[in-house]
Amino acid sequence: MFKINQDYFRSTVFGFQDALVSTTGIVIGISAGVSDKKFIILSALVAISVEALSMGAGQYLSEKSVHDLPASHHHDNLFFGGLIMFLSYLVGGFVPILPIFFFTPPISSILSIVFAFVGLFLLGFFKAKLFSGKVWRSALEMLIIGGLTTLIGLVVGLVFKIS
Repeated sequence: MFKINQDYFRSTVFGFQDALVSTTGIVIGISAGVSDKKFIILSALVAISVEALSMGAGQYLSEKSVHDLPASHHHDNLFFGGLIMFLSYLVGGFVPILPIFFFTPPISSILSIVFAFVGLFLLGFFKAKLFSGKVWRSALEMLIIGGLTTLIGLVVGLVFKIS
């Protein structure tokens, strides 16, 4: 058995989950509001890039704050933690936009949701497989919480639809 740094593991799960939910919400929200495939792809790529950088920088700065506290016993690598968050978000963010490259709305939107939900389920499943052993509970929890959050993007896109 191998030892995993808790901070790095938390960053990995957080990055993937947030990217799956945020990117899908953005993609389906924009797809519900406009039908221009190039605009949807551009919006998704900009969102993934900015969010991945922001999440990585935020991880670095928040961990640095903990390291700066008196009597801090954190010895993890700040740069590596930020890099893990950045890469997790970047990779996770591409999962829901893959269908947009090959299909047009509404098929691409439906497939984006399916890809994201499968990604959330698998993330919860493997997270538990590695540690808690409660794989079905973890997988369903990740799917339900992330799925409900994702669907808000669709509702917002439909409410503020541009004709």
